[in-house]
Amino acid sequence: MHLKRTLTFLLCLCSLSVFAQQWNKKQAAVVLTYDDALNVHLDNVVPALNSLKLKGSFYLTASSPAFTNRLKEWEKVAAGKHELGNHTLYHPCDGSMPGRSFVTPDYDLSSYSVRRISDEIRMTNTVLQALDGKTERTFAYPCGDTKVGDISYVDAIRKDFVAARGVHSEMVQDKSTDLFHIGSFVVNGQTGDELIALVKQAMETNSMIVFLFHGVGGEHALNVSLEAHNELLRFIKANEKKLWNPTFVEAANFMKASALSAATTTK
Repeated sequence: MHLKRTLTFLLCLCSLSVFAQQWNKKQAAVVLTYDDALNVHLDNVVPALNSLKLKGSFYLTASSPAFTNRLKEWEKVAAGKHELGNHTLYHPCDGSMPGRSFVTPDYDLSSYSVRRISDEIRMTNTVLQALDGKTERTFAYPCGDTKVGDISYVDAIRKDFVAARGVHSEMVQDKSTDLFHIGSFVVNGQTGDELIALVKQAMETNSMIVFLFHGVGGEHALNVSLEAHNELLRFIKANEKKLWNPTFVEAANFMKASALSAATTTK
C-alpha cells in the first residue's frame, strides 16, 4: 500500500512538472508584438530588446514612411532574430464601426472586396520577403477587423500565413487555440507593474501572453512609457528560466507542432 501511494505521488508530481513546463520547457511564454511600423520601434524598442537579447515581432504596414524611409534598418532588425510580420499595405480598417473617424474613405475596409484586401496583403508579403528572405510569416489584423462587410477574409489568406493575431484579450492555451485568432493584450498607458502582473498571471496559469504595443515613448495615440516598457523587459529577462520569449511565428509553429503531436497520440 505504501509503495502504491508513493508511485501515485510520483506520477502526480511528474504530471504537474510536465504541465508547468509546457511552453518549450518553460512555465509560460511572452510574445512582444509591435504594430504599424513606427520610428520609435527602431529608435527605442529594438535597442532595448537587443540589450537584453530578447525577441520582438514587428507588424509592418508597408506604406508607412517609417518603413519605406528606413528599409535598411528594418533589414537589420530581421537579421537580429526579430520577426517582420505582415500588417497589410495600407492598414485598412472598417470605418463603419463606432470610433473609427480616423479611417479615410480610400482605405475603409467596409468598402473593400476580399480580392483587394488579399492582394494588398500578398503584396506586403512580397515586400517583406525582399527584406528578410523568408517565406514563412504571420499576420496581424488591422484594428482587429477580419471582415469585408459581412464576409470574412480569413480563409482567403489562410494559406499565406502560419498564424494571425487579433486584439481580443486572452491568456493563450497551448493545443486549444485557433492559430488564426490568437488574442493579445493591447498596451495603452499601463505601468510597468501592471504589465508585469499580466506576465505573472500567465505564469500562474501556464499560458502564453501576447502583448500588442504601438507607441513606446510616443508617436502613437496608443502609447506606453519607455520606463514601463523597459521594466517589463527587465522582468522577462530576470525570469528567463521560467519564461520563453519567442517571436510570434516561433510560438505559432510550436503550438502547431504540439497540436499535431496531441492528435497523433490520440489516434
